[in-house]
Formats: sequence, structure tokens, C-alpha cells
Amino acid sequence: FDFIVGVMEKLGLGPKVLLQENPKLIYARLTGFGQSGRYAKSAGHDINYLALSGVLSKLGRKDENPYAPVNLLADFAGGGVMCAMGIIIALYERTKSGKGQVVDASMVEGAAYLSSFLWKSQNLGLWNRRRGENLMDSGAPFYETYKTLDGKFMAVGAIEPQFYEQLVKGLGLDLDKLPSQLSFSDWPEMKKMFAAIFSKKTQAEWCRIFDGTDACVTPVLSLDEVALHEHNKERGSFIKNDQEEISPRPSPLLSRTPASPSPRRDPFIGEHTEEILLEFGFTKEEIAKLHSEKVIEFNKPKANL
Repeated sequence: FDFIVGVMEKLGLGPKVLLQENPKLIYARLTGFGQSGRYAKSAGHDINYLALSGVLSKLGRKDENPYAPVNLLADFAGGGVMCAMGIIIALYERTKSGKGQVVDASMVEGAAYLSSFLWKSQNLGLWNRRRGENLMDSGAPFYETYKTLDGKFMAVGAIEPQFYEQLVKGLGLDLDKLPSQLSFSDWPEMKKMFAAIFSKKTQAEWCRIFDGTDACVTPVLSLDEVALHEHNKERGSFIKNDQEEISPRPSPLLSRTPASPSPRRDPFIGEHTEEILLEFGFTKEEIAKLHSEKVIEFNKPKANL
């Protein structure tokens, strides 16, 4: 992998050199803007890649600026996951050709390709209104989050009529006395009505009402709460390490060869640098020189006595 265009070439480790040594090599280049184009050598972060992909323009509420959903879409999904997919594709192709190749993974293009649905569905009427006024971008009252009496939130995704009917029933409303579900002009007032109703009960009370129904209403759980939810507990969706830190179990779950996550904590950056370099044949003097030149770093954990 390399993350900055041209760095590996400067080290004499570019794909041309390494592919001559090993023509079967799969060489992945994961960068924000890709290996070519006027931004190829420019610095950037997830929000910049999302902006250039077109996806950021669709994210946000009505009359507000576009906002980036943490750094997940471009860095991890459009970048890491799509790059891993490219490696898998190249590995599969190698079984036929016997040759390696370079994987040029651009976070801009990865985020855009991951979001192909936005382009392919434009003629379906899903995104023909302004940002924040459409079916699944917080415009609809039945696809929204609502605050509860105890300051928590419920997520509502009752798009289909049969699910919407159960949502309305759970809220204690009469469907026949409400505007049509897809009456866009009534959506703002409907959202106010739903918000007022949700604010009168706690999250736990709403869960008791909607659990076991097909209303598509679920609690918005914090990172500390997810491992305690009954559904997640039943599937073992979250695990604890030897430091009692919670993290997601590897996904997807394979039936025959499921992952066996380590119970140990994640290593600190630089914790194993020295022993790995020693395994690869570096001398202690060479390692010390790399450390003094700040090419590498050490981070040995302190003993708890």
C-alpha cells in the first residue's frame, strides 16, 4: 500500500521496480484523489474526497450546509473497503493470467461508485427535490430520527405503506385522518406532529410499543449501549477484549470459517516496531538510526505494578 503519490518511487519501491522483481505482485495504491489528475499530489481528507465525488452535496438537512458523516464514507468505505475489493478482484484475475497488477484506489471514485444508487435513481423521483426535502434525506416524516422524553432518540424508516400503517398505529394516530403518506406539502407539519408525540415517552417506552412490529422503528443506540441490546447480545455482535473495551465482531459472519477475534487489546502504534524489524533482518544499530531520524517510532507499554 501507499497513501501519498510518489513516495514509494522515492524509496525505490514503486510498482515498476517491484513488478519486475515479482510479476505476480498485486500492488495496491490507496490515495484520496488517485494516481493521476490535477489533485493527485494534493493533500486532502474524507470531507474533501466526498465533496469532489458529488456525494457530499446530498448529505444534510433542509436549509443547512452539507455535512460529512464522520470520516466513514470516503476513508473507510470508498477507500479501504473498495481498495480491498480491488485486491480481491486482482487476486482472482491472477488465477487466470498468472500476472499481478497495480490497484489504483481513489477515495473520490470509491465513494462515488459506492453511491451509484444516487445517480441511477435520479429518474425515479427520489432525489428531484432540494437537499433535505426528499424521501430518505430527512425530508419525509416517516424516515427521520425523533427525540424522546429522556433525551434519547428513535430512528424511523417506515417507507412502505404497510410499515407506515404500523408506525401510525404505534403513535396512536388514525391513518384515515392523516394526509396521504406521499403528500410532500404536508411533510413539514407531519414531522412536527410526530416529533411532539415521540417527545412524550421515553426511548424504552417506545421500544416496548414498536418491538415485534414491522413499523421500522428502532432505538438510536450509543457506542456504550450497543453490546447491551438484546438483539446484539443474541448474535454476539459486539465483543470485549482483555481490557473490557467493546468493539464490533468481524463481519460478515462466515458459516464454516468464522473469524476468531483476538481477546487482546489493540497494539499501540510502534509497540512492536523493533521486534518486527529484527525479524526482517535489521540490526539494532540500523533500527536505532531509523528511530533517531524519526523514520520509525517506539511505544512500549508501561508495566502496571
